[in-house]
Amino acid sequence: MPTQISYGRAVPSDMNFPRAVARVRELLKNEGFGILCEIDVAKTLKDKIGAEFRPYVILGACNPNLAHRALEAEEQLGLLLPCNVVVQEIGGKTVISAVDASKMLEVVGNSALHEIAVDANSRLQRVLDNIKP
Repeated sequence: MPTQISYGRAVPSDMNFPRAVARVRELLKNEGFGILCEIDVAKTLKDKIGAEFRPYVILGACNPNLAHRALEAEEQLGLLLPCNVVVQEIGGKTVISAVDASKMLEVVGNSALHEIAVDANSRLQRVLDNIKP
């Protein structure tokens, strides 16, 4: 069952965590996104402050064509890029979530970004829709 978040959308999956991360990478690639950065939050928290945390990975996804168009329309937009997708375990279940690009970009107040955000959201939605529960 999808969960709407005010700044994104999340879907649960029966896939184990490593398989879900691999599947999300594959689906993002199919939608024209590359991964600019990957943050293993559990590892980082363990290494930096000794804290235990559940499996949690942030994938910084970027579609170069959309990013180029957005940066042409708004020169400081790099502050809001990339589109983050999160894979995490919550209560023994894997949950995949993606940012709502429209919500993120509406803070800019540049109407030229609307169409780009809609395109990004459509692509991210297909990624979430194609995660097998």
